[in-house]
Amino acid sequence: MAEATRPIPTNAPRAVAGPLDWVRRNLFPDWRQGLLTIVVSWLLLRAVPPLFDWLILEAAWTGTREDCVAAGGACWAFVGARWGQFIYGFYPPEHRWRVDLTMLALVASIAVLFLPRVAHKGWIITGAFLVLPVVAYVLLHGGLLGLEVVPTDRWGGFMLTLVVAVAGMMGALPLGILLALGRRSKMPAIRIFCVSFIEIFRAVPLITVLFMASVMLPLFLPQGFAMDKLLRALLGVALFNAALMAEVVRGGLQAIPRGQFEAATAAGMGYWKMMVFIILPQALRTVIPGLVNTYVAIIKDTTLVLIIGLFDLLGIVQAGISSSAWLAPSVTTTGYVFAGLGFWLLCFGLSRYSMHLERKLNTGRRR
Repeated sequence: MAEATRPIPTNAPRAVAGPLDWVRRNLFPDWRQGLLTIVVSWLLLRAVPPLFDWLILEAAWTGTREDCVAAGGACWAFVGARWGQFIYGFYPPEHRWRVDLTMLALVASIAVLFLPRVAHKGWIITGAFLVLPVVAYVLLHGGLLGLEVVPTDRWGGFMLTLVVAVAGMMGALPLGILLALGRRSKMPAIRIFCVSFIEIFRAVPLITVLFMASVMLPLFLPQGFAMDKLLRALLGVALFNAALMAEVVRGGLQAIPRGQFEAATAAGMGYWKMMVFIILPQALRTVIPGLVNTYVAIIKDTTLVLIIGLFDLLGIVQAGISSSAWLAPSVTTTGYVFAGLGFWLLCFGLSRYSMHLERKLNTGRRR
């Protein structure tokens, strides 16, 4: 009886370490994934070397259009020649330091959020929301502190892309939160207004909103009152994305258990205090992927401002490749590659920060 219940001895698990074991476990765990690894490796070997040759080895880094045609690769000389326009648009060269200072303030505000030992990041974000737009307006537009006025029709390139994207993000999030709360309100007038706003803006394309803001809105303004075209575009982008953001936030609010509302009410909290300190922090943490997805869409939608005569990064690149001095297939391809790389860097950086934030906020849950 004792022999029947004795455990059967087994071999000790084999130690797994080293690069060959990593390759076997991750790339060839079974025959299906091994076959997929071979196919993907073959495709990469077919695509990457020619792409590397075109981008780097055969590229023309300096010179003119003729040099680019003779080289046969990418025409980075075109990007170098138009670098100022691609970054600053038609902003006066003697005042471009103001754009650099604004971008530096934006990067510094974002970089602080990555530092683990910086305290009170919530106040830093709130301060950036309130102070950064004012500082950016004073620096970019001028008219105060002795700065010369630079009209918005001279803004363009990467700078205009950042302005539209950041203004759209900063305007869409608070408006979206208010619309989401209003849609769940028990007051019929507020709920109907918020539902109507969300459904109308969500059902039309952004290009229509921009066209209405640029062409139709001035017709309804009082006589003698003019609104800047860029400001109208920023309003259109913010309102359109606020409707999308509201649905993302509403999803987070619905994910909060009923007990959280009841516990906050039992503790004597009013509606706004409960929302600000209990409900919204949990709801926004839940919908971080959805918020980042909307932010990425805002960055890419900045290219639509071209239809109302504003030249963002893609618009200024298209204007550059249409010039007779640089008319060549390699110049056109290089221009679009450069614009795509600029948008990819923005979206990838935002995605990485989102992943960093999710890992940090989920730490408590893992414990």
